[in-house]
Amino acid sequence: MIKFQDLNDRFPNTLYHPNILYLVTSALPLYPEVIVRMAKKHGAYLVLNQNGVAYPGWHGPGWEKSNRPAMNLLRQADYVVYQSRFCKESADRFAGACQAPWTILPNPVDTQIFVPASVPPPGLRILLAGSHQHWYRVRTALEALVHLPGSRLTIAGRLTFHPQEDRCLDEVRGLAMHLGILDQVELFGSYSQEAAPYLFQNHHILLHTKYNDPCPRLVVEAMACGLPVVYSASGGMPELVGEEGGVGCETPCDYERDHPPDPAALAQAVTKVAAALPRFAQQARLRAVHHFDVRPWLDRHEEIMRHIVRR
Repeated sequence: MIKFQDLNDRFPNTLYHPNILYLVTSALPLYPEVIVRMAKKHGAYLVLNQNGVAYPGWHGPGWEKSNRPAMNLLRQADYVVYQSRFCKESADRFAGACQAPWTILPNPVDTQIFVPASVPPPGLRILLAGSHQHWYRVRTALEALVHLPGSRLTIAGRLTFHPQEDRCLDEVRGLAMHLGILDQVELFGSYSQEAAPYLFQNHHILLHTKYNDPCPRLVVEAMACGLPVVYSASGGMPELVGEEGGVGCETPCDYERDHPPDPAALAQAVTKVAAALPRFAQQARLRAVHHFDVRPWLDRHEEIMRHIVRR
């Protein structure tokens, strides 16, 4: 949803006589096909931001039904923005190739707001952030921490792998206690977009354990704050982090089931980054500034939209 806020600064939303309808597949309104049909009837063009599709390993049974809205919108789009090459490849495979012009534009970050800390925190503080929909994301981070004595792990964001958050918290604390690392773990909870820069600035390394993540915005936000990333080298992550922004842990390419990263490999990657932290931190920041700043992202959107309405 932050993308809509970014876009609204340059292209203000209007209810009267709009000429562009911009939709994001992960945040579609109710009855998107009806909205598109009415918009096109009145001469508006559809720009579709395709940021992931359902597939068997992630979604489970019923993935075909979940993809139907995206399939219909891809057929009607006048332009498609994919958030990564992985998004394009997976959408082609599970929702169908689009016939409209398209480009790849990863999620952006405001590098004037997301900046490194003026004074880094003491010790080695590792951050696991985002919406934790699957238990393996937290479990592998805790198991990696066992191999990192003296480090601290902050788990920030919503825990939703059980319907009740209290049950999620109990499972996290129970495993941390069983592993003997409870005193190294902080459960931060949900955080606002405004608080995100301060959260990143109070850590040294971002640990991202999700498998096949298409294009997580929090990763480019962390890099903009000078946090190198240790991650599952799957999905769109290698495209975001590159060779300079952190260290990836190799994993199979698979759409049939998820492959959690190996905790020992994650710990080894953290150790490698920590040994050269100033260099990795500087390179992560530079990569975010040069490749993911929001201003060129908005400029490219303006080029796309002007091209559409003038053709």
